[in-house]
Amino acid sequence: MNQPKPLLITMGDAAGIGPEIIAKAFRESPADLAGCVVAGDVATLRRAAALTAATAGTLAWPVAQIGSVADAAGLPPNCIGVLQSCNLPALVPYGQINAQAGQAAADCIVWAARAVLAGEALAMVTAPIHKEALATAGGWAASFPGHTEMLQAEAAAHLGKPVSEVPVRMMLANDELKIVLVSIHMSLRRAIEAVTFDNVLQTLRITHQAVGASLGWAPRIAVAGLNPHAGEGGLFGSEEHAIIAPAIAAALAEGLNVQGPFAPDTVFMRARNAQGKPGEFDVVVAMYHDQGLIPVKYLGVEQGVNVTLGLPLVRTSPDHGTAFDIAGTGRADASSLIAAIRMARRLAPQGA
Repeated sequence: MNQPKPLLITMGDAAGIGPEIIAKAFRESPADLAGCVVAGDVATLRRAAALTAATAGTLAWPVAQIGSVADAAGLPPNCIGVLQSCNLPALVPYGQINAQAGQAAADCIVWAARAVLAGEALAMVTAPIHKEALATAGGWAASFPGHTEMLQAEAAAHLGKPVSEVPVRMMLANDELKIVLVSIHMSLRRAIEAVTFDNVLQTLRITHQAVGASLGWAPRIAVAGLNPHAGEGGLFGSEEHAIIAPAIAAALAEGLNVQGPFAPDTVFMRARNAQGKPGEFDVVVAMYHDQGLIPVKYLGVEQGVNVTLGLPLVRTSPDHGTAFDIAGTGRADASSLIAAIRMARRLAPQGA
């Protein structure tokens, strides 16, 4: 019988909490981490394992370097397997922006993405990176503002297509709310300019396909307006009438289950799947980054999961950053990483 493919976890920024929450996840939730291996730096993961063990007052889990993804099947229980996927000459200080850490984080992401795209691994879960560290690294790493854009470029290269033909979107999800964004990492001014008919309709199509695949039915999609009160009939802006509503009409004509645009200050509450009160919608499409991420993060960062939609691979990540302020203290919470691993397994193609 063939061994199941492993799930890859990228190390994230070595100066942040990524390695620590990975080591904690292995210790705290071994059943969820079974079959997972780390794309990262062996020395950094050994430091993290020692840190989490000291915090827990127990012995550190062994960290074993493996030579290939296939070698993951031979790892013993209670062992963290690491594929040396980057060149980090020495351990970096905790909590400081470091060019070498930024480059190492980028190298791990690309390495893992290529392994999943090649069919060697089931999916990838990415620990947090620091965007300033990426920029400080210079070179190709500095040309990407974050994971999403880097993975989009890798997917496009794998498919032999220009990046423009591999549209992706960010979804942030927990048990109560799912949010998909029309635009991701850009200034607010540019984000408003990105609210176009084509971008909104494309987001609706991607949301319908990706969320529908995970749910098993056509999702009920709510669309948030851009302006206060969704423009209040044009009093506070014309984007709803001129852009968003026509995109919704086009999506409806294609058979998508879409409603809106709704006032942004109430639509998220209507979609929330609270205990004893199911939400009216399965997912909300928000017009820009903070409009969508603030409500879902307010419900609890510890259970939030970031999912990249539109890629030919499954990628999830925790709903938090590198937390430089607590890195190296042993206080980081691994809950969101564990939730991201569970989500990746649910989204991965069956039988892979």
